[in-house]
Amino acid sequence: MTGVQITSCSTSQSSGAAPEAGERSAATPSPGTRVLLAYFSRPGENYFNGGRTDLKIGNTEVLARMIGEHIECDAHRIEAVDPYSDDYDETVARNVREQDADARPAIANPLSGIDRYGVVLLGSPIWNVRAPMIMSTFAQRHDLRGKTVHPVTTHAMSGLGTTERDYAALCPGATIGEGLAVRGEEVRQADATVRSWLRRIGALRD
Repeated sequence: MTGVQITSCSTSQSSGAAPEAGERSAATPSPGTRVLLAYFSRPGENYFNGGRTDLKIGNTEVLARMIGEHIECDAHRIEAVDPYSDDYDETVARNVREQDADARPAIANPLSGIDRYGVVLLGSPIWNVRAPMIMSTFAQRHDLRGKTVHPVTTHAMSGLGTTERDYAALCPGATIGEGLAVRGEEVRQADATVRSWLRRIGALRD
């Protein structure tokens, strides 16, 4: 995503003059009904049908953009203080270390708060059956009590992985809603799947 608004989904990134995810967009629902799409995505060398491919835009960002075309939301791409390598094997090794240590990687562009949102979509790839540990950093940083949290994942073969269980533990008092899982190799053709899911959770714009 860029720092400009796309359809009804305003965006926030660490680069340029991108607006904060909490900034008002043209069509603003009342507090508590607004949707936050917070996601982590990694470009570079990725798994692809048993081999490797180089992605200029990470699969999860492709999926986030697609979601943003169909709903009114504020989108925030989570960036790591220590960026993940473009090299696939280096990232796999780092992820194993972080999982083993139950690490909480620091976020370079933290949000000041998410009180105004009633629904939070947490988007990420699935690495070794779970979301990257930086998603745990984000989930624990914010009070999600009373909100509905929907996991959104791109994956090779693990679907939602352990995200539903993990977010339930990390977000006490939140309702864990139906998640969306799309294979990375299929994400660019997933518009119909995305629309169907958004319709089921009551978020699709008419």
